[in-house]
Amino acid sequence: MVKSSLNKIFILQLVLFSLIITGILPRETSVFLAIGLIIYFILAPIEDATVFFVRSIPFFIAIPITADYDNLNVWRILAIVLFLKWFFRESIVHYVLFIRDWFKNCNLKQPSYLLAGLLLIALLSVIPAQDKISGITRIIFFINFSLAGIVIYNLAKDNPEFTKRLIKNIAVPTIIVTVVGFIQIASTYFIDIYQFMRIWGEGIQLRQFGTLWSEIAVRLGNTWFAYYGSQLSLRVFSLFPDSHSFPQFVLLGLPALFALSFSTLLVNVQNVEWRILIRRRAKMRVLWVVATMLITILSGTRGIWAASVGVLIIMAGVIYWMHRTRVGSYYKNIFKYVSLYMTVFFLLFAVAYPIFVSPQFLLSKGDWSLFSERIKSIVDFGETSNSQRIEIWKASLESIKQRPLLGVGIGNFPVVLDQRIFLARAGSSAHNIYLNITAEMGILALVLTLWFLWLVFRKCYENFISGDDPFLTLYFGATLIFVPWVLIYSLTDVALFDERSFLLFVTVVTIILANKNPIESGS
Repeated sequence: MVKSSLNKIFILQLVLFSLIITGILPRETSVFLAIGLIIYFILAPIEDATVFFVRSIPFFIAIPITADYDNLNVWRILAIVLFLKWFFRESIVHYVLFIRDWFKNCNLKQPSYLLAGLLLIALLSVIPAQDKISGITRIIFFINFSLAGIVIYNLAKDNPEFTKRLIKNIAVPTIIVTVVGFIQIASTYFIDIYQFMRIWGEGIQLRQFGTLWSEIAVRLGNTWFAYYGSQLSLRVFSLFPDSHSFPQFVLLGLPALFALSFSTLLVNVQNVEWRILIRRRAKMRVLWVVATMLITILSGTRGIWAASVGVLIIMAGVIYWMHRTRVGSYYKNIFKYVSLYMTVFFLLFAVAYPIFVSPQFLLSKGDWSLFSERIKSIVDFGETSNSQRIEIWKASLESIKQRPLLGVGIGNFPVVLDQRIFLARAGSSAHNIYLNITAEMGILALVLTLWFLWLVFRKCYENFISGDDPFLTLYFGATLIFVPWVLIYSLTDVALFDERSFLLFVTVVTIILANKNPIESGS
């Protein structure tokens, strides 16, 4: 297949996706869409199939296999097809030799060994799990993610041009879900809350994610609205199940937009000060950076807002370390320039304010205090959501104290709160990804996780300060800001484990680890 077929098939997928989720075509059409995508993945070059996979992350849809099982997302099948397509390119002898060398060269400074350790602990944690089926299902779930990561890593590790192509295609879904987010906001000025719930809860989300999620979102609860007294405002969630995973996806996609928007500024600027970079004209694509930052604020997710303060500390630390280790001024200027866009983020709160406090869902608002009260509630430990989180954190710590080795078992967190395992789907979690991992799998799992994330951050930094390609340099410089942002936010939520957010997280982390740089090669 020629490369142009990728774009044609992607557009066809978007059209069918739109017709299905809006109810114009029946849900059963998604079965034929899935079959078509499987055929494309089998016939297309492995590089094209991988790019298509990453580009389509938010647009993969649940397949209605039976009335009781209608939430199998097509990405899970496509990840297996992609992996098998890559795997069978080599002989069995090749993999036998690879496995032999892998065990022979065991080194805990290599991320693959830490991930293998986490998998082993996850398997062991099934032993004490109250619901072993949920534990095994969760392990299979994460293995499914890793299949795409393995393919991306092996395609990108010796091919910077493919890496750049992959990064450019991350920008596509980031822009599309941002546009959908603004359309979602606009709709609130023309329909009431009941119409909104019918359209999104009982319609679009049911067709995207299945009946079970629709029942949870409509009957048990969702994160789609901000309440203050009798006032009500939309918390944008776009094509995602909640307003927590959506802004994380956008933040993880922002480095791609930075690379696309500003790489031309770095042509022949080896000795240019960052102040001069500010005066240079960027491409019009920079407006997408501003738009995605604004939609992140309009998600109304206070943890994302609060995590931005932690990002300032990370930025200051990186700049300090670059000065201390005498990194070239070229890289210092780039990082300072990218960092300045945090100022834009904070200024955009002034733009978000009138949108957030405007009369949505055909309801007038008594005053304009909703937005300011929501910001104040970040540090109000007596506020309902905050106080509940604190109680859950206490329960999680107590559970870790009682079961420090293997926890309550992967996929069994509701046991910590004396709840039914089913409620994990409804958001029963530690509201802290690190506590959640520790409560489910034990302290050693947390140590390996933090160690892995540290290696990723260090590798990203090395990629940044040693790169000679302006596009990749900008990408890794921006990633030093936005990946930590998501990880800091994860101190208050586990939404990173949402399928769409986690698929993009796996993609970004894999790009970081696959990149070869002069520091790594010793040159």
